[in-house]
Amino acid sequence: MSLLKLEQLINGFSDLLGKIAGVLLVLLLFNVFYDVIMRYLFNDVSIGMQELEWHLYSTIFLLGVSYALRHDGHVRVDLIYERLGVKRQGWVDLIGSLIFLLPFTLLVFYYGLGFVAESWDMSERSGDPGGLLYRWAIKSMIPIAFLSMAISGVGLILNSINKIRGLHKDGHHAEVRF
Repeated sequence: MSLLKLEQLINGFSDLLGKIAGVLLVLLLFNVFYDVIMRYLFNDVSIGMQELEWHLYSTIFLLGVSYALRHDGHVRVDLIYERLGVKRQGWVDLIGSLIFLLPFTLLVFYYGLGFVAESWDMSERSGDPGGLLYRWAIKSMIPIAFLSMAISGVGLILNSINKIRGLHKDGHHAEVRF
């Protein structure tokens, strides 16, 4: 498999995470709408629905980072970077991904597994009456998200290599075609 094809495959994965985050955003909007209606029209508050809001928001954020990384939507200081040529941008992205992105994401993934396992072993649940059960479920999004970021980071590394090799003359990522 060529590096371009592998980059496209990983980009497809990152785009899928973005679509999932988009669907979760719509669910979050419905959740907040329901919560507001119940609170202000019926004077009824559901702790579980309120907790579901932050569960959905956290998941949207965590999955959306991989999508943002794939589409260069992440924070970057562009004082020098945007003035560089495509190949030099590729080198900056490659070195940054190998030195900072991959080690950090894999480290958080590794330690996040223990965090989830501890929550699972304790049968951790919400401390509030009427709160959500299975606190491990939301905590599991941390290692899942950081592994997804590492996968998207591999896509960024492949994109950087392809830029250096001159396969992305416009500086954009390989597009996914199905």
